[in-house]
Amino acid sequence: MPKTIPSRRSFLKTAAQGLAGSAAAAGLSAQVFAQKSERPPSTQVHGHDSAAMWTQEYWAARGDIKLYVFRKRLGAPQKDESALPILFLVHGSSTSSRSSFDLTVPGHSEYSMMDKFAGYGFDVWTMDFEGYGRSSASHGNSNVADGVEDLKAAVKVVARETGQQKFHFFGESSGALRAGAYAMVQPNRVDRLVLAAFTYTGKSSPTLADRAKQLDFYRTHNLRPRDRNMIRSIFTRDKPGTTEPAVGEALADTELKFGETVPTGTYLDMTANLPVVDPLKVQALVLLPAANATASPPTKISSLSSPSCLRPTAKLAILPGLAHSLVMGKNRLLFRHVIREFLSMPQPQDTEPSA
Repeated sequence: MPKTIPSRRSFLKTAAQGLAGSAAAAGLSAQVFAQKSERPPSTQVHGHDSAAMWTQEYWAARGDIKLYVFRKRLGAPQKDESALPILFLVHGSSTSSRSSFDLTVPGHSEYSMMDKFAGYGFDVWTMDFEGYGRSSASHGNSNVADGVEDLKAAVKVVARETGQQKFHFFGESSGALRAGAYAMVQPNRVDRLVLAAFTYTGKSSPTLADRAKQLDFYRTHNLRPRDRNMIRSIFTRDKPGTTEPAVGEALADTELKFGETVPTGTYLDMTANLPVVDPLKVQALVLLPAANATASPPTKISSLSSPSCLRPTAKLAILPGLAHSLVMGKNRLLFRHVIREFLSMPQPQDTEPSA
């Protein structure tokens, strides 16, 4: 881990320059089991009938832990078809994968990030980390390091099923920490990397300062309470009004089926162990979407990173009218647009002179 953390000012200068002109997954053996899932109700998804969506469920394994993996794309894979770009979505601390990225909100539309990016032409994957959703649990706390091992197991499934070896990754909040930490140890698997609501050092974060009051609890317990009010608070703690109230209710309805506790590991990491991402070990082209509508706007920026963090290839996108949850905010269309443009940019050319 670098001993010196470069300044916020130099990061913002570098990141803003990088953004200009672009837009205003120790390998462990993995077992895989595939199972078709039910076709979703017919709706329009980016101009396509969702009946055209093809989904599949898989199980990966890390030791004795069974890990749920889910995939969605337009149409079933066909022999000799052109490979679709793969986007792997990495969930955060308090909700599982499909609640986070494939949510249906009654009376509302377009809350499934999986549907939208499948409609854009991506082969979209996600997973439940140990102790979340449909995945099994051990006696651990599912911290960031455990999440990296879970991603290693899931990525073997993706590679086996698609024949591809390199993918785009998206992580939000502690999912961004997991995705960034994974990119450190398996850089050959990561094409482009989107780290939303990413916390680098956590300095000056009121949320983490308040969370640190429970540090002794996180150190001595592997599970923490997670009830309906806690889920609602994901969308109100920074700035109420940036997400429709119905979203919190739909998310709670879906997620509480898995119980009212979740692992403590990422909370412990974020309050006691930051930084967990070593900037010098991340080689991918990186996008850092951040919200400007927070209780303390500089927090989301100053605790992100630095010019050497995520290298000069890092691009910063400050998005208006959003708070902690960029995926489910009212202005999520801006968020999706920036990500789509970033993932669709031409590959940078090597400009280093040959030896």
